[in-house]
Amino acid sequence: MVTVIIPALNEEKTVGVVVKLALQAKNVSEVIVVDDKSMDETVEAARLSGATVITSTKLGKGASMKDGAMIAKNQILVFLDADIVTYKSDVVELLSNPIINGKADFVKSYFSRQAGRVTELVAKPLLSILYPEFPSFKQPLSGMIAGKKDLLLQCDFEDGYGVDIGILMDMHHKGARILEVDIGAVENRMQALEQLGRMSREVARTIMKKSNMRDAQNLETFENIQVIREQMEFAIREGLISLKKLAMFDMDNTILRASFINTASEAFGFKKELLDIVTNNGNPFIRTKLIAKLLKGKTIAEVLNVVDSIQVTDNIRELISFLKGQGYITGIVSDSYDCVTNHLKNKFGFDFTISNELEFSKSIATGEVKIPSFFLPDERSLCKHDYCKLNALMRISEKYGVDLKNTLVIGDGENDICCIKNAGVGISFCSTNAMVDSVADYVIKVPDFNVIIPILS
Repeated sequence: MVTVIIPALNEEKTVGVVVKLALQAKNVSEVIVVDDKSMDETVEAARLSGATVITSTKLGKGASMKDGAMIAKNQILVFLDADIVTYKSDVVELLSNPIINGKADFVKSYFSRQAGRVTELVAKPLLSILYPEFPSFKQPLSGMIAGKKDLLLQCDFEDGYGVDIGILMDMHHKGARILEVDIGAVENRMQALEQLGRMSREVARTIMKKSNMRDAQNLETFENIQVIREQMEFAIREGLISLKKLAMFDMDNTILRASFINTASEAFGFKKELLDIVTNNGNPFIRTKLIAKLLKGKTIAEVLNVVDSIQVTDNIRELISFLKGQGYITGIVSDSYDCVTNHLKNKFGFDFTISNELEFSKSIATGEVKIPSFFLPDERSLCKHDYCKLNALMRISEKYGVDLKNTLVIGDGENDICCIKNAGVGISFCSTNAMVDSVADYVIKVPDFNVIIPILS
């Protein structure tokens, strides 16, 4: 019998379809979804569709695959991606039958899709240089595979994007009979260009490690490797400059090195009242309304003096200049106030801001606030929160005609989590929240925006 293993991270909309497809396959007696600590309803969707659900012991696809393989009850394992709903109805049979029939020990899929840039520009050229005797595969980075459990458990499941090529190379080293099969047309989310740089580095690192740098001890080989890297980096840079892209910054503890309202509470003497509101009101709408009342009677000059008293993160102007040079539209999305974010926008040259609208009459705060509809959910929302910055990110991206996968988000707090995990590139910036770090593509602990520039370069 066959066990189908489906690693999943925030795939509530598609994982159920994949589970049901797997359960309908002949010879399948077990479907395991390995959840990578999703923050949506992935676990519930998988469970209701009939899968056994376990939580990965460590973040990352490689750990999820290894956990699933160890727990599986059957000796033939099939791995499917959770975000694909265009699998052929017999995809499990296509992958597992060669093993069942004794023709292979390990099966690798290939499929009809636009050729992957990392495959064509990095994986195949590197293999040809470092490991010329390695068999040719149409799609060596494909993640839809099948294999014998005892052999798979002998493999080193790499962290990150190197896991699939790593398993393939390990299987070859162990003398496994490997077969590549066509599973038809597959449509999945293409990686954002920013992600391709990280993907290419991790794939290259795995290939160099597992090839043991065969025949690489000469200058010509190292020069060829450098050419491959440069070609990939050039392709990414060229693509990035032509794309419409959007960079979204959080304000408190990101652009500013402290919270505006906390700083204002000390300056205006309402620290105790603020603490009472925050600790006794879980509803974000009520909390926002009550906090605004604390500012009643303050002049716009007093408010902006507080803003200017807060230290700004080093090299903000340099980062904004760099982003604009790369074609980014830049902006601030904050649950603070528009008078504050607009002040920072004018000061540092951001293109837009979205925040709560603190009302003034004759330049004096009335204590009233309007919450923009940008933060509120609609039928397109990707999360179930009543109030979320991700809704604002999606709507501003739509306004500027930018695909969500071409967005960059920089934030530090719990209210940035949805944006960071759904952006093309999410950066946890000086956060003290472990969950923010766990969903981010990059974690930065140095309060200096110059650290971000090499990542995007």
